[in-house]
Amino acid sequence: MPVDSRALNSLELFKVLDYLAGFAVSEGGQRACLGLRPCTDLEEIHQTSAAFDQGRLWLLNSETRLVSFPPLEGLLAHLASGLPFLDLDDLCALRQVLGLAGDIRESMIATKDSRQWPIWVERCQALAFPEQSVSGLNRCLSDEGLIKDQASPELSLVRGELRSLHRQCSGQVKNFAKEYNILHYLQDEFMTISSDRYVLPLKSNFKGRLQGIIHDYSQTGDTCYFEPLFLVELNNRLQGLKREEREEERKILMYLTSLVRQELPGVRGCYDFLLELDVLQARAALGQCYDGHMAEFDLDRPVNLVNARHPLLLLAVSDAAQKALAVTRAKPTLREGLDNPPVPSVAAELDAGSGRAGRQAVPRSSLAAVPSDIILKNGQQALVISGGNAGGKTVCLKTLGIIALMGMCGLPVPVDRGSSLPFWTGIHAFIGDEQSLSDHVSTFTAQITHLAAIWERLGPSSLIILDEFGAGTDPSQGAALAQAVVDAIMDRGAYVVAATHFPALKAYALSNERVRAASVMFDPKTKKPLFKLIYDQVGASQALDVAREHGLPEDVLRRAEQYLLISGEDTSALVERLNSLAVEREKELEDLRTQQADHRVKSKKQLEVFEREKKRLFEEVRSDAAKVLDDWKSSRSGHKQTLKELSRIRNDLAKAGPDKEDEAGEKKTAAIPVDNLFVGQRVRHLPWNKAGSILEIDARKNRVRLDLNGVSLWAGIDDLDYLDGQGKTSEAAGKNSRSTPFGAGSTADSTPKGHTGSSSSPLPLRLDIRGMRADVAIAELAKFLDSAVLTGREEVEVIHGRGTGVLRKEVHNYLKISPNSASYRLGNEKEGGDGVTFVTLH
Repeated sequence: MPVDSRALNSLELFKVLDYLAGFAVSEGGQRACLGLRPCTDLEEIHQTSAAFDQGRLWLLNSETRLVSFPPLEGLLAHLASGLPFLDLDDLCALRQVLGLAGDIRESMIATKDSRQWPIWVERCQALAFPEQSVSGLNRCLSDEGLIKDQASPELSLVRGELRSLHRQCSGQVKNFAKEYNILHYLQDEFMTISSDRYVLPLKSNFKGRLQGIIHDYSQTGDTCYFEPLFLVELNNRLQGLKREEREEERKILMYLTSLVRQELPGVRGCYDFLLELDVLQARAALGQCYDGHMAEFDLDRPVNLVNARHPLLLLAVSDAAQKALAVTRAKPTLREGLDNPPVPSVAAELDAGSGRAGRQAVPRSSLAAVPSDIILKNGQQALVISGGNAGGKTVCLKTLGIIALMGMCGLPVPVDRGSSLPFWTGIHAFIGDEQSLSDHVSTFTAQITHLAAIWERLGPSSLIILDEFGAGTDPSQGAALAQAVVDAIMDRGAYVVAATHFPALKAYALSNERVRAASVMFDPKTKKPLFKLIYDQVGASQALDVAREHGLPEDVLRRAEQYLLISGEDTSALVERLNSLAVEREKELEDLRTQQADHRVKSKKQLEVFEREKKRLFEEVRSDAAKVLDDWKSSRSGHKQTLKELSRIRNDLAKAGPDKEDEAGEKKTAAIPVDNLFVGQRVRHLPWNKAGSILEIDARKNRVRLDLNGVSLWAGIDDLDYLDGQGKTSEAAGKNSRSTPFGAGSTADSTPKGHTGSSSSPLPLRLDIRGMRADVAIAELAKFLDSAVLTGREEVEVIHGRGTGVLRKEVHNYLKISPNSASYRLGNEKEGGDGVTFVTLH
């Protein structure tokens, strides 16, 4: 169902299209802009919106721009009609259009960023490009709009003879002038062409002194164009060659026309593609005038327009938009065949009141600077706006209506991102004075007649805009009728937005759950309008204040105030108090929004500082570690000193981490009980704020060894926290951790003999070398102690058994000279006696 044409006029969509057309670079694109109409297919609107967003990306990232190109509507109609061949001008215009389409197509597909605009790439690839026509036109036509000599062998031969004939004529003229000394008879020493024949520009007073034919005279009569007898034969030959040239050119034009006619669908597709791109470029330029975005239409969401502004108010103060409007206004023929009204004589002539004659217009500059939020909550279908005259009520109504229409036309609208609208296929506006003396129709009658005509079409996809509906009759009856109409419209599932001065309708808006009340705000001190909406309250009409502001005599106003008191209807003090409270609340909310924005900026800066400091810290640690390893490799430091330095660097890095806070920013209150930990458990290391797995548990020293994405380190229990809301471990896991005598991740029985604790597997607290040869056992012990020092251990256990005591003696001898061993002792009876040696590490 097409949108009501009355709404298009009342909401001034055509004025927006006038601006849009001025941004198009071609006449066809301008007509396409003026011919845009609201689309009633939601899927098509979504596709148009996506195409616009991707097309704007291409415009931002590509250096290729669409330039002016000639219209082809007449040419395409000529080809489709089967009439004779196209003339040279038509073919040159076609060559320009197809060349431009090919360049744009190549730019969209071949650019490295083409994945950002897949819709347009798909359209380019689906385009049946007329390759043969383009090749033929480029081969036969020059950039100057002429047929090339190489277009055909016959044409090349004829033009060669013509050039030879010209040289022959020039030579004979020079010889004749020299032989008969006639240069002083000539106005110019060179010959010229008249009536398609070579002639001499002879002074008129010498015309009887030479034999020949006079073809014409100059406008002054001082020069006659004279053909001497010796040029007659050459000129006759010239005429024959010219006739042959025209025939060859005609054949070439017929040939090119036949190529184009064979590929007519592709030619038409290229032209339509350029028109679509021209409209896209115009839409992007229009949106740039007010930082516009595509409207989001959602069937399941209510009205939610954030920082909405009336586009015509913004375009009226944009220099680029005014230049575009001047372009459209200079071409009135663009409207031929369209139902658009004429371009207004004054750019963007808007009435900030209801549009009626005599209303005081609000300055556009002030309105353009004050956006409004137009919002309905879930379950609400109506918005009733009240408040003083000239406060911007009708501007709010028109803003909602024009934004909806522009969004349905695929145009960017002046709202914040994330704003959304229900999808309305039927928009009806009752704005302005519809009185008609010739039709004997009053304003009230006109409104009722229009409403009755559309009543049966109202449904969930309808929006009704009522500006002071019922104001043209008795106030009490008009208010009752307005309430009934709003109720009935909502019962049909439609949305309604109304502006009113009726007290009864204001009270109705506050008491009905499906209706939201709003008021335009006024400055409590100056009584000046603020052009902002405040919700869930009503506003006074401010009629006396407006009358005083616009010069009505004070004695008249005092008498009006007396009548108001006598009637008992003066509620202005109460409403004024409500307005003052609303203004104060709005200022407080604005301050809170400002503080919130400042907090976001500060948080972002702090996060950036933290990231830079973290990067610097890790780079510093990496550099220190590399330096320590380089010193060890170059023998500048010993093995023992190198291990100590690496351990120190690791501990410094852990100390340099942030405070032990969880992700919500709260301090950790209690350490995890060691009994709740088990090997393989995932925990979070608070100093580094990273997740890792437990490799070993040292219950005696309340620490665990963690694997943090390949980095192995010891960490205290206080530095750990549960990950992803984990609680206590299972009973089995708890038993597993408590069954290890020294809190290690594996028992002596489960430890493979010869296990050295490499970095690729968990290192146990003990090493079992029983049954090994002495040399193999000492080699395993050396590797084990190196790994233990690197992981930050202070004590380990070596199981060598009792036996004959030979292996124990070899172990002790090695520990005496090992740089990693600070001291050692045999275990007591509970620990394994003299079959176990405990080693304290440096």
